[in-house]
Amino acid sequence: MRLRNIKGAREAMTESKFVIQNPEQYKGRWKEVFHNDNPIHIEVGMGKGKFITTLAQQNPNINYIGIEKYSSVLIRALEKRETMEVSNLFFLRFDAENILDIFGNGEVGRIYLNFSDPWPKDRHAKRRLTSKEYFARYDQILEKNGQVEFKTDNQDLFTFSLESVTEAGWYMEMSTRDYHNSPYMEGNVMTEYEEKFSSMGNPICKLIAKR
Repeated sequence: MRLRNIKGAREAMTESKFVIQNPEQYKGRWKEVFHNDNPIHIEVGMGKGKFITTLAQQNPNINYIGIEKYSSVLIRALEKRETMEVSNLFFLRFDAENILDIFGNGEVGRIYLNFSDPWPKDRHAKRRLTSKEYFARYDQILEKNGQVEFKTDNQDLFTFSLESVTEAGWYMEMSTRDYHNSPYMEGNVMTEYEEKFSSMGNPICKLIAKR
């Protein structure tokens, strides 16, 4: 369960130089934020930030933007960020439903979705980050050869996601329901949830979708 209320979290978001305020003003201009022309990769629903902070440290020539809806979760990533000596990572406290308001056409090179909220009730299917509705949004902001990478331990959500990729008119670059015992594991960066669920013996699913 996500933490919703940590005293001072919202104030920390507004005061931090690592959290971009009013991101709509940078639509189509994110390279100006990073002061370079490096590719931009984003993680939607970044949680406590272990995944994206690790990637930023490993890949200084890629710019990263982590998006998280809840201040009380993002504050944990911000604590990690403040100890890092990198210039290629910023955060947004933002609802991904409105992602078209903050990124221009073809502005993003890669989208990471890790252990997203499954929204298990059928009436909430459109809220799932791997729904065809979200893929329609990703289609607009991703560059021509861009891709979406998704990991989860939720088998039902993974089945839904595979179907969504097809319904959206995309194709599967790869997919597996047992990622940690697959040939695709090289270079994998674990998220907090991935460490937790895999240690419990839950198989991890992964797909990479392209247009």
